[in-house]
Amino acid sequence: MTRFDEDVVIVGSGFGGSVAALRLAEKGYRVRVYEAGRRFEDDDFAKTSWNLRRYLWAPMLGCYGVQRIHRLPHVMILAGAGVGGGSLNYANTLYQPGPAFFQDPQWRGIAEWESELSPHYATAKRMLGVVEHYPHTGPVERIMAGAAEDLGVGSTFRRAPVGVWFGKPGERTTDPFFGGEGPDRTGCTLCGNCMVGCRVGAKNTLMKNYLALAERRGVSIEALRTVSEVRELPGGGFAVTTQRSGAWLRHGRRTVTAEQVVLAGGTWGTQQLLHRMKASGALPRVSDALGRLTRTNSEALDGAVATAVPESLDLARGIAITTSFHVDDRTHVENVRYGPGSNLMGALATVLVPGDRGLGARLGSLVRQVLRSPVRQFRLGNLRRWSERGIIALVMQTADNSLTLSLRRRFGRLVMTSAQGHGEPNPSHLPQAHTAAAAIARRVEQEGGVSAEARGSWPEVFGIPLTAHFLGGAVISASPEDGVIDHYHRVWGHPGLHVVDGSAVPANPGVNPSLTITALAERALSYWPKSEQTDQRPSQ
Repeated sequence: MTRFDEDVVIVGSGFGGSVAALRLAEKGYRVRVYEAGRRFEDDDFAKTSWNLRRYLWAPMLGCYGVQRIHRLPHVMILAGAGVGGGSLNYANTLYQPGPAFFQDPQWRGIAEWESELSPHYATAKRMLGVVEHYPHTGPVERIMAGAAEDLGVGSTFRRAPVGVWFGKPGERTTDPFFGGEGPDRTGCTLCGNCMVGCRVGAKNTLMKNYLALAERRGVSIEALRTVSEVRELPGGGFAVTTQRSGAWLRHGRRTVTAEQVVLAGGTWGTQQLLHRMKASGALPRVSDALGRLTRTNSEALDGAVATAVPESLDLARGIAITTSFHVDDRTHVENVRYGPGSNLMGALATVLVPGDRGLGARLGSLVRQVLRSPVRQFRLGNLRRWSERGIIALVMQTADNSLTLSLRRRFGRLVMTSAQGHGEPNPSHLPQAHTAAAAIARRVEQEGGVSAEARGSWPEVFGIPLTAHFLGGAVISASPEDGVIDHYHRVWGHPGLHVVDGSAVPANPGVNPSLTITALAERALSYWPKSEQTDQRPSQ
């Protein structure tokens, strides 16, 4: 043990990495966490999404915010950055998937997943402070309930389970979750800016639970350090090399050694690292199944926008996601909001075009709609008070579709690319999303007395869907021919290397995946022995 700098190095501090940090510290391991993003206190978050340096993640341009945006040929990805990973800019939404997820052929023969994960879901809910039903009712909640009724699926409408400390709005209190061991908290003010970063201190980010408790137990978290290499050492263990995030010239490279490494950099980060390490020979025995079964949660982001702010409807008041309904047995629709002033993401929205036609037909439809009513389309597309005029519809499915990711050389660099994978083609649009958006728009008109219209996105016009839930590619499997890790999350062929994040998820959950990633991590870490039991450490 003394020949390594650390017992465990964890790459990433999102839902998987944070669980690993706390549980391993509790078991006596020396743990170091590397996070590419910066550390945020509550006051450090952007006031609105227009504060690009604090909102967007583009370190080469001096932007060290919480919102990552990646693009592949078949999908545009929204992800998180910072100490706490995706919890900093996710929508606090913590659903548990239905039976179809646990019965997916990729992993159903390995374990009775629904029953085996049940106690770990319970632990995850307790740690993340889940409130089972959003407790407030406003115009958006009434509109969503009405849209569900109009579509004949009113019985499926429900309030979202969310990770927020509601308390007394704006009132500071001692930690209400962990007997005072966690940080002080402030009651939610319903400002709507959960996904820009909670400046109030009400959102149950990982810095309010797992990571705060892990640091109290001696875990070291190094922010703004990007892991550039994980190399297997002769005789066991790994060398982990990091550099300053976003550095142009002085990279400040440093290397530490560890007996075990946990990869938890999110699906994009973990896949990119594994692909590059396999190609370079640093991790030569990673399964050839790497990149297969990469999932987008079969997702679409559409919505409804009014031509003017409906003064009788405060659409921007509340938390990010509050309700949902099912259009059919595999399609789940949620409302999403940003707070007043956070209008930047509205730049991705445009007219809704028929997704089942070619690019020329989609562009033709867009042009015709604009020419037919240019003033109306200008008013709909204007970013001024966009968050106060509309409702985003986040639509997810349990459909069995996937992408396969691999590396290709571009301008002398290896970059990730995508191809259609196993199952149905990854959808470039969802008809159910268009139907839901239209129903929501009609309800906005009825409730607010203003003209409204269903809206799509610019990426969708070009046949590229948007997803906030990029999953898979290093999935749980029964053998290295079928996936990258075993059901204890150990990488096939590389003892001591583990994957504990969204890239391990083998199927589309059809709901927000954060709770599932946390539960899977809790299960995986429950099998690790205490550090002094060296002869029983996880091995292959």
